[in-house]
Amino acid sequence: MRAAATVDARAGAAAADAHAPGAASIGAVRRAHRRRHALIVAAVVVVAAAIGFAALSFGAAGVTPDRVVAVLFGGGGRIEQFVVLELRLPRILAALLVGAAFGLAGAVFQSTLRNPLASPDILGISAGASLGAVWAILGLGATGALVAGSAFAGGLAVALVIWLAAWRQGLHGVRFVLVGVGMAYLCGSTVAWLLARSEVRQAQTALHWTIGSVADVRGEALAVLAVGVAACALALAVLTDALRPLALGDDHARALGVRADAARVGLLVVAVALVALATSVAGPVAFVALIAPAVARRLVGGGGAAVTAAAVLGAALTLGADVIGQFALPGFTAPLGIVTGLIGAPYLLWLLARTERTRA
Repeated sequence: MRAAATVDARAGAAAADAHAPGAASIGAVRRAHRRRHALIVAAVVVVAAAIGFAALSFGAAGVTPDRVVAVLFGGGGRIEQFVVLELRLPRILAALLVGAAFGLAGAVFQSTLRNPLASPDILGISAGASLGAVWAILGLGATGALVAGSAFAGGLAVALVIWLAAWRQGLHGVRFVLVGVGMAYLCGSTVAWLLARSEVRQAQTALHWTIGSVADVRGEALAVLAVGVAACALALAVLTDALRPLALGDDHARALGVRADAARVGLLVVAVALVALATSVAGPVAFVALIAPAVARRLVGGGGAAVTAAAVLGAALTLGADVIGQFALPGFTAPLGIVTGLIGAPYLLWLLARTERTRA
């Protein structure tokens, strides 16, 4: 008996020793992946900070970099403080927050629906928010917070319609995307009809909500945006453990102990709230939610959703596009949504062509 026990113990020890290198290699791969993720996030943050600092110096009322630093640390003249802190800094913060919101939302949509084309602007949620804002401006003559609230309600309403139409004993990604594309066309056509039957001055006021811009986001709107994005980010931090299993499919997610339908509902509700919140203050900024998560996944690797990287990339992309629109061509200013559209449209065509080649 003792000899048999000794043999069993030695066999167990040998099995443990054989298994140890594999476990160690898996741990090393995970640590390397985390380091790469952290380095990429840090590098993008540095790039975004550099773009933001440059944007504080650019403009008709030029402020040299040393004076910008002085103002940021509480010094500088009254005019310099007004230009930097009142005119330029709120716009930069708004661009960063809007971009982070769209990047987070896009990462959640693409991961939970398992479709690289599943972004809020393609699915019609951003278009629904624009429809709510344009209807409030042209139909009710509303301004300010009421317009933002109507945009928020429009985005949520369209998301609910897509949800109900796509639900068949569970939420399936392909059906969700197809219904969303149809809703995007419907909302876009309705917005065009509202603009066509309105007066010129009213149409010009509503144009902001059809293109996307952060030029006028400041004060209370900026505070609401910051608080809302922070709250949604905290909610995603709680739910983010379900993203990777959901990306593997419902069966694998359930095998790993994840309640697939409940987790998907929770994640998409937060993502829709992010989109509606950002669109309610800045309008439909095109393609950020499509590009940022895809680029983040390619940079980070590992097959995950790369939520943090998608957020910082979305922020940097939005801020960079806004700066390009302001200063790339002397004497000409392009809204943020135009620049992101020019960047995103070729990427979308490339993604569609790549998807077709992969299927073939």
